[in-house]
Amino acid sequence: MISDEDEAFVWIWLPDAPAPVVAGRIAKEGNRLLFNYGRSYLERRNALSIYEPELPLRAGTLPLLAGFSMPSCLRDAAPDAWGRRVIVNRKVGYRGDPIDVGQLGELTYLLESGSDRIGALDFQRSATDYVQRGGGTATLEELLTVADRIESGVPITPDLDQALFHGSSIGGARPKAIIESANKKYIAKFSSQSDVFNVIKGEFVAMRLAAYAGLNAAYVELTRAAGKDVLLIERFDRIRTQQGWLRKGMVSALTLFGLDEMMARYASYETLTEIVRHRFTLPTETLRELFGRLVFNILCGNTDDHARNHAAFWDGQSLSLTPAYDICPQARTGGEAGQAMLITGENRMSQLAVCLEAASHFLMNRKAAEELIEQQLVAIRDHWPVVCEEAALSEVERNVLWRRRFLNPFVFHRAPAALASFATDE
Repeated sequence: MISDEDEAFVWIWLPDAPAPVVAGRIAKEGNRLLFNYGRSYLERRNALSIYEPELPLRAGTLPLLAGFSMPSCLRDAAPDAWGRRVIVNRKVGYRGDPIDVGQLGELTYLLESGSDRIGALDFQRSATDYVQRGGGTATLEELLTVADRIESGVPITPDLDQALFHGSSIGGARPKAIIESANKKYIAKFSSQSDVFNVIKGEFVAMRLAAYAGLNAAYVELTRAAGKDVLLIERFDRIRTQQGWLRKGMVSALTLFGLDEMMARYASYETLTEIVRHRFTLPTETLRELFGRLVFNILCGNTDDHARNHAAFWDGQSLSLTPAYDICPQARTGGEAGQAMLITGENRMSQLAVCLEAASHFLMNRKAAEELIEQQLVAIRDHWPVVCEEAALSEVERNVLWRRRFLNPFVFHRAPAALASFATDE
């Protein structure tokens, strides 16, 4: 492994503050990364915990959850697969081998990724001087070119380094970058060399139909650059004001569960409903929204609904569900499929019947659950043509999605007759 960093200072944007303050320090202790709040931060009247159950506001080094190597709420702000590939390319360059993200340690990834990361945190080498990292500008065409080079393991040129580096802190595995207009910030997602169908258009269609189905889904746009499709997702963790950009604190569902990456397979919607009932604002409304997201994921063929693809805003006192994001139909070789998170008990099968079995966990009776599912089915059926037109889907692209990913016959197995009728309703 390349020499790693030993410590980093955690800076936080407090609510309604356009500039960050230092909150504390995360440092190596053996194979673990431990955090403690700074005294000056604890003395602030408006100090809030980074995430209360894990990092409560108190002096001294805070213990890790059992089995963890670092606080999960800080890991939420670290880059994932794509950002790590960008950073390795930036620091190491191409050496003739596939990019190995294990070459660098976690503190290095925190300190080498861009500052405009998801949520309200950043990581610095100094406790007194805040230095913004990233922020270079480039056209979408240039960003697409450099993303292709990184996927191929080829070093990127210095003039484009900063532009793509700006998006290195964003989670997920797909090539992406951050772009900004006068009043909005977007995450731009690009196609990948490994795509077996038009994933960008597929996600656009799913996100647009999710909104038509009544879900609180992030706003998306579809554009083209260098002859390729690009998905633009408006960021919901940023607010533009006259004083500057405000940041909203966030934690992933994985953090809410108290699970690490190796235990993510045990994450479940059933457990998430318990957390919502006890800790979220507006629990009844939130549970209905969450049930709707589960149903829609199954109807559109998104089996990648893992615990990092659910998140909550955290304001230091309460949790509230963020808009839905990363709803993307997945490739499937056969009919049978399962969700990334368990639905009820040990059952994760991608079927409406399983959703109905789980409805009581979402404080919904069977009749209300069936009505919600039917409303989504009608919305998908009725808005499918117009959204396909918006996406300029070819007939082949429509056939790849319709009845294969969207409304796959498997989802209707054991469903009530009124719902199962949509399996053949055109």
